[in-house]
Amino acid sequence: MIKHVETIPMLRSFDEAKAREFYCDFLGFSVDFEHRFEPDLPLFMGLRLNGMRLYITEHHGDCSPGAHVVFRVTGLRDYHKGLLARKYKYARPGIEPYIGGGEVVRVGDPFGNTLEFVEDD
Repeated sequence: MIKHVETIPMLRSFDEAKAREFYCDFLGFSVDFEHRFEPDLPLFMGLRLNGMRLYITEHHGDCSPGAHVVFRVTGLRDYHKGLLARKYKYARPGIEPYIGGGEVVRVGDPFGNTLEFVEDD
């Protein structure tokens, strides 16, 4: 019998510096690992934040830009305050009502992907 252990979304990136600025400096993810087949080849990076995991890839065959990922969380208002305190130049997300109840902080990355952090009522 199959048992689900974890789902790790994979998102497309086109610029390593912008990916690190957005995901690490702004959103607060830490780097789990980095992989390149050779030093001058595209980056594949694993990220983690309080149990949430992402794979960020520069490899064109891995996935397409424009993905939409939803993380169910607690502590959304405190996380939101932390985001605003970082004064990221390219985003100042708000908190909005979420479809079906609760609240959401929605933010787009520099590569056309959308992340939603959702807290239920």
